[in-house]
Amino acid sequence: MKIVVLDGYTENPGDISWEPLEALGEVTVYDRTAYEESPLIAERIGDAEVAVTNKTPLTRTVIDACPNLRAIAVLATGYNVVDTAYAREKNIPVMNVPVYGTDNVAQYAIALLLEACSQVGLHDRSVHAGDWTRSIDFCYWQRPLIEVSGKTAGIIGFGRIGMAVARILRAMNVRVLAYSRTERPEGWELADYVPLDDLIAQSDFIFLHCPLTPETEGIINAANIARMKDGVIIVNNGRGQLVVEGDLAAALTSGKVAYATVDVASTEPIRADNPLLSAPNCIITPHISWATKEARERIMQTTADNVKSFIEGKPVNVVN
Repeated sequence: MKIVVLDGYTENPGDISWEPLEALGEVTVYDRTAYEESPLIAERIGDAEVAVTNKTPLTRTVIDACPNLRAIAVLATGYNVVDTAYAREKNIPVMNVPVYGTDNVAQYAIALLLEACSQVGLHDRSVHAGDWTRSIDFCYWQRPLIEVSGKTAGIIGFGRIGMAVARILRAMNVRVLAYSRTERPEGWELADYVPLDDLIAQSDFIFLHCPLTPETEGIINAANIARMKDGVIIVNNGRGQLVVEGDLAAALTSGKVAYATVDVASTEPIRADNPLLSAPNCIITPHISWATKEARERIMQTTADNVKSFIEGKPVNVVN
């Protein structure tokens, strides 16, 4: 069985092993191939039976150019880079990794909130620059610090990740509101389900953990921001397209939004002209919420299990 990994570097830059996949066949790993459709994709797949991708697109054109292709494994939960409908027409199962990093993403969401509230990075840089050494007082702060306890957090999207965030927030004495397409009994124990307008109006902190759909795309926009509390903090380590970035940048500039902390952008890698790069009080990290070593090891093992299930004729985690 020939297996080609098209963009393996972000999954494994060298600190974990490809051994779970290598045990299943002849494996070729490319660090990167292409983020847009390119003849190089089909060229690298060649006569392989299994293509493994993270962000390399597998379109109808690519699938047609690879007649030996029999299965596609995605090194992620999202699979929008694959033309799943056409793959189904060609009897090619597309398998994903449905669960691997819920707690990692929740942990990171809270870290983003706390960075805005406690300004750890700012003051660490200040001390290393000599400001504390030169200070005439035993302590100082360069920006106001914000107490989390007693505040209200609104979580848009209340699936596994949203609920994991809620559990941490409740331990910090934060009231939690939730807006979701589906209300679940386990969710009732963690939050008050409310309409979106109520969540927007009442929340001191707003977290985005909903899937990207036509209904949620651009859900953080000028109209909704106008209904938020003055000084709201917005945390997004879900999907960049949930935010109209120009509208958020304007709200940061005006002070309506006190801080935005984001781990995603509408286009990734982030474009040099993204308005959030020049907006005040905007903390940006490069889509790393998911990327702990432990989570990547789980992705590796689940992907290998997916490929093994296909080889055995009973593919699992099939999304098409």
